[in-house]
Amino acid sequence: MTPLNRREFLGTTAAAAAMAASTHVAFADETGDKKSRPVRVAVMGVNGRGRQLIADFAGFPEIEFSYICEPDSNVVAPAIKAVTERGRPEPRVVKDFRAALDDPELDVLICAAPDHWHALATILACQAGKDVYCEKPISHNLVEGRKMVEAARKYRRVVQAGMQRRSAEEYSDAIKQIRDGRLGKVHFVRTWINSTRPNIGHESPTAPPETLDFDLWAGPGSADQYRKNLVHYHWHWRWDYGTGECGNNGIHALDIARWGLDVDGPRLVTCGGDKYSFDDDQETPDTQLATFDFDGAAIQWEHRTWSPRGIDGSDFGIVFYGTEGTLSLLDDGWTIYRDNKVVEQHKGTPRSEWMRNHVRNFLDCRETREAPAADVEIAHRSTSLCHLANIAWRTRSTVRFDAKNETIVDNAPAAALLSRTYRQGYELPASA
Repeated sequence: MTPLNRREFLGTTAAAAAMAASTHVAFADETGDKKSRPVRVAVMGVNGRGRQLIADFAGFPEIEFSYICEPDSNVVAPAIKAVTERGRPEPRVVKDFRAALDDPELDVLICAAPDHWHALATILACQAGKDVYCEKPISHNLVEGRKMVEAARKYRRVVQAGMQRRSAEEYSDAIKQIRDGRLGKVHFVRTWINSTRPNIGHESPTAPPETLDFDLWAGPGSADQYRKNLVHYHWHWRWDYGTGECGNNGIHALDIARWGLDVDGPRLVTCGGDKYSFDDDQETPDTQLATFDFDGAAIQWEHRTWSPRGIDGSDFGIVFYGTEGTLSLLDDGWTIYRDNKVVEQHKGTPRSEWMRNHVRNFLDCRETREAPAADVEIAHRSTSLCHLANIAWRTRSTVRFDAKNETIVDNAPAAALLSRTYRQGYELPASA
C-alpha cells in the first residue's frame, strides 16, 4: 500500500469508525456474557516485541488475532507460528496496518512498531474506532504525545501504553509506602539502567532487501537511509526513528519516579554525557545523565550501555530519598532503609505476572470504558521526560519547560525539537 492521500484515507476511516462505534455501543448495551464476542486484534510490528505481545494476549481466551501487520516478510512466519501454536486460527497478513483499520469488525490495534510509528498508528486507530495497546515510549516527540491524548479523548478510545510496571503489585505497593509518608518528604529520586550493548559498526546507506518494504517501515521518517545495521533493532539509536536508551528503557524508571513524586512536568532539565565508548553509527549517547527539577524535588536518570556494573548491585532501579528514609525499588522488590538499616523488605513478583495484569487491565477497561493503568495521558507525561532529556542533550543546553503549555521557554533550537518534519503521505492529522 503506497502512502494514502490523507483526505481519502480519513474518509474511509471515518466510515469505519462510525460502523465500529455502533458495534461497540451495541456490545456495551448487551446483557449476559460480554466475553461471548471475541476481541479481534491486529498486531503491528512482529519482529520482537510484537511476538512477545502475541504470547501475552494469547493468555486470554477472548482474544482473536485477526491481522498480522508487518512490512518485512521475513518475520511474518514466526509471528504466525506464535499464534497458531497456541491453538488460534491463522491471522490474515497485511503489510500496511491501515488495511486492518478499515475492517469494522476489528476492535484493537496492538502497536509494537518502532517509536516513529507510535503516534500516527495510534491516532489513525482512534479515528477508526479502535482501542489501542501501544508500546513504550508512547511517542517519538513531545507534540505527538499530546495529539495522541487528544485523539483518544475525542474518539473515546482506551489507549494503554506498554509500561507494565504500572500493573505490578510491588510497584504500586512501593508507591503506597511513599504516599503514606514512610520516607518523610522525598526530595530526590535516582533512576538508572546499565547494560553491555554491542558495537553496531559503520555501514553506508544501501538498497534494502527485497523482503522489506523500507518505504513503509520508514513511515514518517527518512526512507533513503536504509543501512544493514538499522533494521530491526538498532533504529533505537538513530534520532529519525528512535529515542535512544532514555526512551527505550528510561521511560520505565522515569514513569515510576514521576508516579512516586506525584508530579507532572519539570520546570528545568539539564543533561550530560556522550558517546564515550562506541565508535559506530549510533547517534544517541551511550552514557547519559539527565536531571529534572520540580518544585521541591529532583529526578535523575543515568544510563550506560557499555558497563556491566549497576547501582546497588542492580542493572535497573529507582531509589526514593526522603527526609526520614530511603526506598530502593528494584525489579526483585523494594526495601526501606532508615539510618542505613533495613526497616522492611518486600519481594517482587514475576515479570510475566506484571504483563498478565497489564493486559487484563486493558481488556477490563475496554469493557468499563475507564482509563487504564498506563493511560495515554500518564504515558505522555512520563515520555515527555525522555524527550526533554534528549532535547537538552542534543542542544547541549538548559531546557526551561512550561509544563502547563508544554512548551520550551527562550530556547529556539530546543523548542524546534518538540516536533519533527514528516514525510509526505505520513503526516499527523492537522487535528485529532
